Amino acid sequence: MGFIRAALVFLFIGLLSASPDGAAQVSDAPCVALTFEGDGFTVCTARAGKDRIALSLRGADGKPHRRLSRLKSDLGEAAGKVRFAMNAGMFDARGAPIGLHVENSRQLKAVNTRDGFGNFHLKPNGVFWIGGDGKAHAGATDAYVAQKPQPVWATQSGPMLVVAGKLHPKFDHDGQSRHIRNGVGVTDAGDALFVISDAPVSFGKFARLYRDQLKCDDALYFDGAVSSLWAPSLDRLDAGRNLGPVVVVTSP
Repeated sequence: MGFIRAALVFLFIGLLSASPDGAAQVSDAPCVALTFEGDGFTVCTARAGKDRIALSLRGADGKPHRRLSRLKSDLGEAAGKVRFAMNAGMFDARGAPIGLHVENSRQLKAVNTRDGFGNFHLKPNGVFWIGGDGKAHAGATDAYVAQKPQPVWATQSGPMLVVAGKLHPKFDHDGQSRHIRNGVGVTDAGDALFVISDAPVSFGKFARLYRDQLKCDDALYFDGAVSSLWAPSLDRLDAGRNLGPVVVVTSP
């Protein structure tokens, strides 16, 4: 197992590295392993112009997915095209999004700009969205509201990990709060890099991974503790956690 993991890390470094101008070079592999500052992470890539990124709450029967295994079942034959799926955006006890949620250009939940407690309200929080050209975007909620984009898909979460190349101002370098965390960062080309940690990590380390290793100027935190990944290429289907919004990335 150690040899296989090392080989995957080597492959990832070769496929996702910094170009001469500092931009991230994106892998064609759906998901690969990476080690950063001594901790392991799984990085899954959605390629702009090649892959389809969608958000989903419910199956055709109107019932919430809540679990990745249920999502797989709800997709039926279409599950064969899934590159990966991951929880995306924070939610309430019923699994409903607590912030903006847009599916196929239809807004199901309005943007949430209220103050409050918890990670969602650790401002700046942010929005991840897909435009009509298929490119991915992530940015602070206030900037999103001011810009007024017309997303095809969108989810709101928080806090932002990286904003315009700077770490969230309230993060410690390596704080005491440790969870298995997941999030998404975007490249200048509009690709989306979804990451889940293999073990509990701090906000500071998770944010630095996006800024320093993946070279993402903007990255958004999705969640911790419930973070889950379905990656067919890795024979991985996380179970046991109730989820809300899910991002599903499929190949053409």
